[in-house]
Amino acid sequence: MAKWIGKLGGGLLGYIAGGPIWAAIGVLLGHQYDRGLTGFAREHERGSGMSGSRPSSAARQRAFFEATFRVMGHLAKADGRVSEAEIQAAREIMHRLRLHPEAVRRAIELFTEGKQPGFSLAAQLAAFRRACGRDPALLRDFLEFQMDLVLAKGGIAPSERELLWRIADQLGISRAELAQIEAVLRARRSFGGRRRRAADGGDALAAAYRALGIEAGASDREVKTAYRRLMNQHHPDKLVSRGLPDSMLDAAKERTREIRAAYELIKERRGLK
Repeated sequence: MAKWIGKLGGGLLGYIAGGPIWAAIGVLLGHQYDRGLTGFAREHERGSGMSGSRPSSAARQRAFFEATFRVMGHLAKADGRVSEAEIQAAREIMHRLRLHPEAVRRAIELFTEGKQPGFSLAAQLAAFRRACGRDPALLRDFLEFQMDLVLAKGGIAPSERELLWRIADQLGISRAELAQIEAVLRARRSFGGRRRRAADGGDALAAAYRALGIEAGASDREVKTAYRRLMNQHHPDKLVSRGLPDSMLDAAKERTREIRAAYELIKERRGLK
């Protein structure tokens, strides 16, 4: 309605003042007013951050990469010092991501920045959420990388768990969902290890159910739904389009392989097609 107010008002006043001709002139003048009003509104939106424009894919990828490794460094320092196990865990994650040498150097720089006393976790998470907060899947993937760091070294210290809760809270993710992420990641690690070692079938099957985030008593439909949901959530092409950096694509592919392997084992045991 606002973009018509000048035309309507100008036309009405013109008609009252001098009939149809003046009404036409009033409409033209009102049109110029409307254009100016619309332009002012757009400038105001841009200046106040109300335009709702979505950050570019490149900006989201950069924000994801920088936040991931800075927060990893901060998380590693949660108990006051960075242990050799945590440094090794970070290196393993970089290796698993198959980062090229320049990306590794940048990741180490970011990790080091996150360890510094003056690092602001709140500011970093706020910037990350501005860039990627419209995509819950990206926020969840970010948390998975942080959880991977603490699980890779063998366990979660109380100070690390407290910090993970704070991170999840600021990203708008509940503690219940964070607990689910932890359970699924632990199950995938367990399932992957058992699968590679060709261990006991019963243990592998139980781990496969946990890897899909479901109970062994789930219906066939629930199994298929969980599998499709996870594959959709972790599909590499979709993650890249949402903002996951190309450098982290291999980790996404590894997750989908684990999910698919878990599903195939369950399908085989249940006789599903």
